[in-house]
Amino acid sequence: MSRHVKPITREEHLRFVAARRSVSHLQTPAWGDVKPDWRAESLGWFDEGGDLVGAGLVLLRPLPRLKRCLAYLPEGPVIDWDAPDLERWLEPMLAHLKGRGAFSVKMGPPVVTRRWSAEAVKEAIADPGARRLADVPPTEREPGAEELAERLRRMGWRPSASGGENGFAAGQPRYVCQLPLTGRTPEQVHGGFNQQWRRNVKKAEKAGVKVVRGDREDLRTFYELYVETAERDRFVPRPLGYFERMWTALTAEDPDRMRLYLAHHDGEVLAAATMLTVGDHVWYSYGASTARRREVQPNNALQWRMICDALELGASVYDFRGITDTLDEDDHLLGLLRFKVGAGGRAVEYLGEWDYPLNRVLHKALDLYMARR
Repeated sequence: MSRHVKPITREEHLRFVAARRSVSHLQTPAWGDVKPDWRAESLGWFDEGGDLVGAGLVLLRPLPRLKRCLAYLPEGPVIDWDAPDLERWLEPMLAHLKGRGAFSVKMGPPVVTRRWSAEAVKEAIADPGARRLADVPPTEREPGAEELAERLRRMGWRPSASGGENGFAAGQPRYVCQLPLTGRTPEQVHGGFNQQWRRNVKKAEKAGVKVVRGDREDLRTFYELYVETAERDRFVPRPLGYFERMWTALTAEDPDRMRLYLAHHDGEVLAAATMLTVGDHVWYSYGASTARRREVQPNNALQWRMICDALELGASVYDFRGITDTLDEDDHLLGLLRFKVGAGGRAVEYLGEWDYPLNRVLHKALDLYMARR
């Protein structure tokens, strides 16, 4: 069946997203407003009857001094990835983007390949012979994922060269930690925490840590903690304006799309985090905390409140987002993996990001530039 691709309005795109159980927050129309350095366009896939059957947010990044751009669909597009005629979904998209001046297309199929239970990850961390999660037998394999990767290769797509170390990419994380919530009560989820998590949640309650929802004005408080976290964990912080844009754009699209939570203790905010919701999928997005008074366990209290609120919203999954693929004890990211999996979450591997060079010379030049950054 032939399909054609053309731009759609934000309203059409949003209706398509709302009709699905869940779509990545990076594939909602509002996400384009969060990225002012990129030109955003909502694309629609139409069948022969004229029905909208697929959608994607594409971000176009112009190259300086060249009338060409990089096209990027983070964690998208939202199409039928199981379709036997996948070429008929992707080729019209490539043709459209080539007409828009794209020299290269990057996409992140929202397709899971493997999962590891919390217990399997715990055992892998304890195994001195295990170096990476990818080398450990998974608890589940998604049927068809390997075949899909092979089909993409045959069509000329290539895994992104910017795949990054430790499962973290220049784009979106390939490995995430997801806590299943479907059909579970707060008591059952709490019972799935490891001993350390249960102890820390109890400590926070006993110490009087109070977790409250904040508003746009509280973003400054969050940001102060975020900058402190960036210095401590050695990463470059995003500017305050980024979070203000996120809040404005996402809450305008849906008042509950983005939430801010703050953990208070004795009149001081010790930790804060943002939470995003699309359909029945909830993401822990950005977290921040001070090094002071860690003994009252504000981070566990914060996560527990967010998980409870996700359950109240009817979420099927609480997504802790990116984790490391490394199991190396000397890697500082291993602590983050332990923390997230300690809540009973599963490690999940996605198919990763894929590139299609429409102009091989410019695509190669971009790869070299990214490799030197």
